This record gives sequence, C-alpha cells and structure tokens, in this order.
Amino acid sequence: MGILEGKSVLVAGVTMNTSIGYRVAELAQAEGAKVVVSNFGRAMSLTARVLKRLDPQPPLLELDVTNDEHLATLADRLREHVDRLDGVVHSIAYANPERALGGAFLGTQWEDVGASLQTSAYSLASLTTACQPLFGGAASVVGLTFDARQSWPAYDWMGVSKAALESVSRYLARYLGPRGVRCNLVAAGPLDTIAKKAIPGAEKFNDVWGERAPLGWDPSDTTPAAKAVVALLSDWFPATTGEMVHVDGGLHSTGA
Repeated sequence: MGILEGKSVLVAGVTMNTSIGYRVAELAQAEGAKVVVSNFGRAMSLTARVLKRLDPQPPLLELDVTNDEHLATLADRLREHVDRLDGVVHSIAYANPERALGGAFLGTQWEDVGASLQTSAYSLASLTTACQPLFGGAASVVGLTFDARQSWPAYDWMGVSKAALESVSRYLARYLGPRGVRCNLVAAGPLDTIAKKAIPGAEKFNDVWGERAPLGWDPSDTTPAAKAVVALLSDWFPATTGEMVHVDGGLHSTGA
C-alpha cells in the first residue's frame, strides 16, 4: 500500500513532463492517490498531451489563479471528480522574462512586479482558500520554491516573489494549522524545466551546483524534489508545517 493510498490530490500548474508537478502527479498516483491536474489557456493542450502518459490519466481542470471566477468555481468543479481534497500542490510561478528577469531588476515596472507577485506568491493563499471547502479535516498544502533567503544572479523579481511565497506559506501554516491543514515548501535546486529555461542566464546555476553541491546535482532529474513533495503530502509529517525542505544536493548548507 502506498503512502498516499486513498487520498485525493490537486496538482496545480503542470505543463510538461519535465516539470516537478508532472513527476509529483506520477509518483502520487504510484503511491495510491487520486490526482487531479490543472493548467489554463494555451498551455492546456500541452498538459492534456503529457497527461496521456499517465495511467490512469488524471482529470484536467482549467485554472488561472489570477481569475476570480476560476477560483470561485474551483471547489464545485473538483467535486465532479473527488469527494474531498487531502492535498494541494502549488507548482505555479510567473515573471516576464524580458522585463523582470535576467538583470532587469532596477528597471522593472510595478505592472510586471505585481503580476509576478500575484501569480507566484499570492496565489498560494488564493488557491488554498478556494480548495478549503473540500478539505476533510487534515490536509497538506505543498508549494515549490527556489530558496529566496539570498539574491541570485538573473532571478531578480522572481526571487522577490519566491521570498513572498515563503512568507505566505508561513502565514498559511499559522492560520490553517488549527484546522488541521499543514503548509510547507520544497526548495529544489535548479532543474531544466520550461520555467528555468525562460530565465536569461539561468544555465549558470548548473555550474554553481555542479561545483558546490555536496551530494552532487542532476538538473535533469525532478524525482528527488517530487519525492519530497509526495512525502509532505503523506501522513509521515503529521507535525510539520511552515517548513521549507531543501532538496538541492545540500548546496544551501555550504559557504564559499
């Protein structure tokens, strides 16, 4: 019996099979969970295509986390597939690659900053709130971050957004803990996803991790990060909330 046997999980933000979210969905199903996946807009067709690789093929819902109507109707649309939700995976982030990343920090306008903060950070709270009616007592919310306790070259306003995400997660842990809901983050090292490839200069991260990660680091392997997400979704961390689990080959623990 898998560690998610009998549980229902929403994985929000799956686009390609190279994403952490996709690997989470795959592993969660292998561990016994019923999985529902979401994306929106033109990316829906890509998601539908990669989901055909999974058996069983998860239902796909359209969910733009900046769309109030999508959020307001989410619980009812989820009920068409599951009776309750035991877990939510937030695999969502966005910043304009030309105007908010790659060294453009000082010239980025509020319009782009606001879009990044809403999509990448505030959405953890709005998505969790939209899913609350389906939480049957204990539930686990897990988000994905790239450790934002320090600045990174080229990461710019996405770094700021991830710092906000990490704070949002701690406040969700505070306010939802009394209701039995845990909220944690997995801080993965650099992975060769669509999101990373959109960041100008992000390939330099691979060099840093290759030189300094004590355990080594494979930027093409999403499995370690996905396993951490699945573990946090399970009942094996019943008293852990407001935490950020590093899955980065240990680089966060090293100095120069």
